[in-house]
Amino acid sequence: MPFSLHPWFWPLDLLQLVLVVLVIGVEIVALIDSMIRPSKAYEAASKQSKAFWMIILGVATAATLVLGGAGPFGIFGIIGLIAALVYMVDVRPAIRGLSRGGY
Repeated sequence: MPFSLHPWFWPLDLLQLVLVVLVIGVEIVALIDSMIRPSKAYEAASKQSKAFWMIILGVATAATLVLGGAGPFGIFGIIGLIAALVYMVDVRPAIRGLSRGGY
């Protein structure tokens, strides 16, 4: 993502770059977390399957990485962020509670 020609817009460009990096970071953390959790925990928590979450989060991360220049507020960035946040806020705590140690 190149910076704007006029220096007045550089802070906005930097803000957009920071937001893209944050969105990609959240999606990557959610994807890695979905990979390391056992598939039986998803079934025990009555959430979708492990494969479902890995596919959703993988596609979301790939779309954000490929289309990152379109900004985190593009349709794919928003959909990917929502998917990652649903996983992190709803699915992950339910699965972690069922895992060994609960942490």
